Amino acid sequence: MDPTDTRARSSRRESSARWEEKLSEAEQRVQKELAEIVDYLDREVVPNVRRHSSRALRKVADKLHNLATYMDEHPPDKP
Repeated sequence: MDPTDTRARSSRRESSARWEEKLSEAEQRVQKELAEIVDYLDREVVPNVRRHSSRALRKVADKLHNLATYMDEHPPDKP
């Protein structure tokens, strides 16, 4: 067997091992970042959305109540 081929294969294996290690590290960082993002969304974003959504629903309900009152007080003209 040619020693050059053996060195080339060994070099490819080492390069492949380094690449796999870097991918593994990147995967771990991505998983950690995603967990932090989900935690942030649960802690900060969801409660604010719920709080603001309930306020908006109350405003809409108030407007609909006012509209219903107006319609009750101003029946359509009969032809």
